[in-house]
Amino acid sequence: MHKPSPPLEGPDLYQDQIRIVLVETSHSGNIGAVARAMKNMGLANLWLVNPHSFPDEASYARAAGASDILDRAQVVPTLKEALEDCTMVLGTSARGRKLPWPVVPPPQAAEIAAQSSQAAPAALVFGRENHGLSNDELHLCHYHIHIPSNPDYSSLNLAMAVQVMCYELRMLFLRTLEGGEGSPYLKPMTSPGDPGWDVPAARAGDVEGFFQHLEQALYDVGFHRRENPRQLMSRLRRLFQRARLDKLEVNILRGILTAVQKTAGKAEGTDNTEPTQAGSQSAKQEGGHV
Repeated sequence: MHKPSPPLEGPDLYQDQIRIVLVETSHSGNIGAVARAMKNMGLANLWLVNPHSFPDEASYARAAGASDILDRAQVVPTLKEALEDCTMVLGTSARGRKLPWPVVPPPQAAEIAAQSSQAAPAALVFGRENHGLSNDELHLCHYHIHIPSNPDYSSLNLAMAVQVMCYELRMLFLRTLEGGEGSPYLKPMTSPGDPGWDVPAARAGDVEGFFQHLEQALYDVGFHRRENPRQLMSRLRRLFQRARLDKLEVNILRGILTAVQKTAGKAEGTDNTEPTQAGSQSAKQEGGHV
């Protein structure tokens, strides 16, 4: 009926203590899309309340590599049965109710579910595609979850809504890794010195040598006039300092400048304009034509 998917590497992030509950899903393909969203974010405990059609080919086709989530899904006739052993229930609600109910945004809902799941199962409940959860079903919830979508077009596809909550749970999990220091996946890597960057940052002396080489090369090709600089080098310094060059980038740039000088028929100049031997070699390796 379907291709087997790769098994989960281990128990899901919350050891099956957080369950995703879908109520009377009309389109089985949406069940498959939800399974995929769950596995993307590392959750695996899916409960289906009186689905219109399941299992079927459409659900497995939409699940892609997450058919194992569908294989172990629990199918029950009523929402009460799906929630029987849960001590925390949060239900998604896109519309206001006459009787105000505690409402939390997705990040706080994830925190509540994760904390509660340490002691007993917690459930995130999602309603029907066309009209969500009924008032009676929402009354079974301790909190309502409101996803702050565009008020002019607020209706989310079922799998999208599940993805939002599963994403928040995963981010919460990653922030708790490594003794509270957080996962490296949550830390930006934008410049030398950041964990994961492949080359050390350039030393100030090497960068200064590049600036001197750049000024000389611009003078050699007639672009820069030392007698009337008009802040050219100051602006170029600001540009390259903003980029935070690494060692290899400095070497590549100096190799380019040397090639420009040679093409312009200028001598390679003094020690201030010569790229290092290592710089020339690195530039040749990177560009192939220096």
